[in-house]
This record gives sequence, structure tokens and C-alpha cells, in this order.
Amino acid sequence: MKFLKKVPRKIKIILLAVSLIAVSVFSFSFSDNYFEISKNIDIFISLYKEVNLRYVDETNPAKLMETAIGAMLDELDPYTTYISESEIEDYRFLTTGQYGGIGALVQRKGDYIVIAEPYEGYPAQKNDLRAGDVVLEVDGKSVKGKNTADVSTMLKGQQGTTLKLLIKREGEQNPIEKTLVREEIKIGNIPYYGMINENTGYIRLSEFKESAGKEVHDALVDLKSKNSKLSGIIFDLRGNGGGLLKEAVNIANVFLKKGQEIVTTKGRDKEQTQTHGTLNNPVDTDIPLVILVNSGSASASEIVTGSIQDLDRGVIVGQRTYGKGLVQNVFPISYNSNIKITIAKYYVPSGRCIQAIDYSHRNEDGSVGKIPDSLMHPFKTKAGRIVYDGGGILPDVITEPRKISEIAVSLLTKQLIFDYATNYAMKHKSIPSAKNFKITDEIYNDFVAFLSDKEYDYKTRTEKEIEDFKTTATNEKYFDKVKDEYEALKNKLIHNKNEDLKTFKDEIVEFLKEEILSRYYYQKGRIEGALQQDTEIIKAIDVLNNKNLYTSILNGTYKQEKSK
Repeated sequence: MKFLKKVPRKIKIILLAVSLIAVSVFSFSFSDNYFEISKNIDIFISLYKEVNLRYVDETNPAKLMETAIGAMLDELDPYTTYISESEIEDYRFLTTGQYGGIGALVQRKGDYIVIAEPYEGYPAQKNDLRAGDVVLEVDGKSVKGKNTADVSTMLKGQQGTTLKLLIKREGEQNPIEKTLVREEIKIGNIPYYGMINENTGYIRLSEFKESAGKEVHDALVDLKSKNSKLSGIIFDLRGNGGGLLKEAVNIANVFLKKGQEIVTTKGRDKEQTQTHGTLNNPVDTDIPLVILVNSGSASASEIVTGSIQDLDRGVIVGQRTYGKGLVQNVFPISYNSNIKITIAKYYVPSGRCIQAIDYSHRNEDGSVGKIPDSLMHPFKTKAGRIVYDGGGILPDVITEPRKISEIAVSLLTKQLIFDYATNYAMKHKSIPSAKNFKITDEIYNDFVAFLSDKEYDYKTRTEKEIEDFKTTATNEKYFDKVKDEYEALKNKLIHNKNEDLKTFKDEIVEFLKEEILSRYYYQKGRIEGALQQDTEIIKAIDVLNNKNLYTSILNGTYKQEKSK
């Protein structure tokens, strides 16, 4: 690998070579750049051969090629990627949500891996594996020092096969042995849906894997059939990074009439330019709809959001979305490998492309930047509202993103909230329902006592900025003049953990509540418990309850808030 550091970047970028093109170079029907392609393939083959034959140390040809492929694809965009044979199962899971295993999230803690959350109804939960259980051995092999990916691979396997785990559980003196039978694990796209109040339904979509459209369809049908007073829907796409384009169209179809154009893909070749529209009868085209988005809502999430906004079907609440308007297809290549290539950009019904980053025009240092506001173009929704391209989807009602205090970040990253929830669940066999469970002062004080001998120091943003000031002032030789004032200010602003536990109590209580609920009611309980304090949910309910506001947004008379 030392060799790669010596090779100029231009040579690294000749790249994809033998495993991708060279073997079948003459079978391709290249266009006018045939000579350039052939020439550079020949150069690369020669270079690759000479390095492997003559380099002073023994080389790893496969590793060199993998690095070469990565370097070439890095020149394009983050979504054009090589999928090796060993990675194909992971990729299949990303698109289908299916794999063979025990059904549990795992995370690293010290030298070991712990169960973070069992999936309800799958082998881990059915065999009483609990969040907080430390995995010591898998099939008799110690997992000490292994990372989460390694252990996750060990836990997965063909459905029907047996797996033995040796675990350490808090409160138990001796390790516990568990024998599980792997099952086909299918992670749904909707982790939760239900009624927030007697009038408002809620659906959270976390993925756009296969059957996402059917799941949203069925969830809305179920909400309508069981709740006669249902008068509004909140559809939560926050943090949803997207997935299958066809599922985005299917989901939009739940709320939009049959035969409606949803998205157009435009690529370099004519066959890559296609329009995708709704093919089925909708569930409901009239019920008031609010879609929640944030900076983590991307790709397929933006297709749904953009089409709903462009067709004035619902109100968008939250923060500006990510801005990924690129379409990828997967193509098989040699030796059971695949390559995922960006083939087109997508355009929502108004004609705007929401791609926010221009990967085709790089700076001299290789970096890329977002499309500036001056180069964004106005488009009109069906009702004549002005919307813009090039920067994701700007919500109709903009909210401030949530900011997490430094003490909360420290308690989460050091897994102290996680550990307390494990300890709490060990002492309490049951708790009230997710909607009724509350963190009382007694529970919170017990948590504070639990922290008394734990290490979770941190620096506040103000403390970090004060240190940055000192560094800058020292470099510019001004610090000696303000040293006394600096020390006085630093002493006044230095954080006090006990005071911060009081100042940020409400925020910490939210995280505590979610983690404890997950011990008893799993992911559904975690989500249901969080909805009650969610400021964007509260804002969405306000929009749905205010018919004049809702109507004014959709007809264009509402004054758009400025982008944050």
C-alpha cells in the first residue's frame, strides 16, 4: 500500500481496468472516444502488470485494484460505487430489507458487542435476548475486539440454521448460553403508524425498500377504517435517505390520482429519459396532508415531497431537504460483482431538478460545492406558487432544526442513558403504556445518582470558542494583552455538570424516556413515546387544525418564511 502514496493522482484515476472493461474491450461498441478508452486501458494494464511484477515488496493485486476502482469512482459522485461479490448480500438487504439472522441491532461497547435493540417478533426477542446483553461468544468463538460489522456477519446466515450465543447480562453472576434458529428477517419500511389524537393520523416511513408503497397504502386504509373522526394525516419522512424510485411513485400514488406525472428522469441517452406516473387508484386525494422533512430527507423522499408540493396536494413542514436528484442503476460486471452508476437526474412535476451539489464541475482541489442561490431558477406549482430548483425541497413552513446540548451528546455517546435504561429494566418488570409512561422526578433523580461515579466530561460550544479565541490570539501575538480577561471569562463560563443536568433536564428526560420505552415496547414504543414532545409534530397538528392557514399555503397567499 505504500506504493499508492507514491503514485500521482492522475495515474490513480486511469483506473477501473482489468476487472471492469479490459477483458471485454473489443466486445463494446464505443462511440467517438473509442481510441481514448482503448489507449488508457492499455496504459493501465501495462502499469498494473509492471507494478505487480517489479515492485520491491510483495503486492496484493486485489487490494491494488480495489483502491484503483475507488479512486476512479471518487472522481464522479458518491453514489456511483463498486459492489464486490462479498458485498452483494449487504446491498440486497438495502433494497429488500431481507436477510437471514436473529433480528437485532448491535453496537460496540468497549472490547465487546452488545445487543442494542432486538426486533419484535424475531429470534432475538423470542429467545429473550435483551438490550444491554454483552455478546461474549458466537458458536464458541470469542468476539472480543471484533467490530460490529464482523459480529453482524457472524450472526447472519441461512434461515433455519442454528446459532449459539454466550452472553453476559447485568444482574446475572454467570454467563448465559442461548441457542437460536436463524429466520428470514424482513425489516418493514414503516416502523410505526397510529393516531396522535382522535383527529390526526401519523405514518412514519424510514425506508423506500421493496413494498414501501403497499405498506403506506395499507397503513392509510387501516387508519381510515378504524378512525371515523380522522381528518388529517402527518407523513413523516425526516431522516429518510431514500431508496427505490418506483416505490416513491407508488407512495405518491396513495395521495394522488391515477395518471398523474410524478417524476421524469433525464440522462445522457434518450432511453434514460423517462416519465414515471401513478398507475393505480389512490386511497385518498382530499384528506389534509402534512409531510415532515429535514436535511436528512433525500432522493426518493424528495420525489414524494416535491411531487406533493408541486401538485399542491399537501403542506411541507420542516427544514430544507438534502438535495439528491440523481438516479442510479445497478449493472452486473465480471466475477459476480456489480457497479451502481448514476445514469440520470430526476425532475419533479413543475420541471425543477432538486440536485443541490454540482459534481460535474469540480474545483481545482477536487472539491465540489452547492449550487449557489444566484443560479437557482423559479418554477410554478399547479396553483401557481413559486418554487426553486437546485437546493432540495424548501418546506412551506420552515422550522428550526433541533439542537442537542453538549451534556446530552456526552450522555448518549458514552452510552450512559443506554446503560441506565438497561439497569432500570432489570429492576422493573413492567411500566405503563408508551403513551402514559413518564419520567418522574424520582426516576430522574435516580438517573442523576447513577451518574455520580461515571465519566462523561465534555466541552460546551462556548468553551470551544473560547479555546479557539486563545489559539488565534496566541498565533497573532495578542494573547498576553488579554490573558487576565481571558482567564476571568473562562472561569465564569466553565460548565458545571450538576447545573447542566438541571438546565437541560427536559431534553435529557426525552432521551431517557425513549430508551426506557424501547426496553419494553421496542421500536414502536420508542417512536410513540417521542411523538408527544416533538415540536414539529405539534406544528404539523397546528397546520392541520387551522383550515385557513392550510388553504392559504396551498393557494399561494401564505407568506413563505425565509430559508434558515
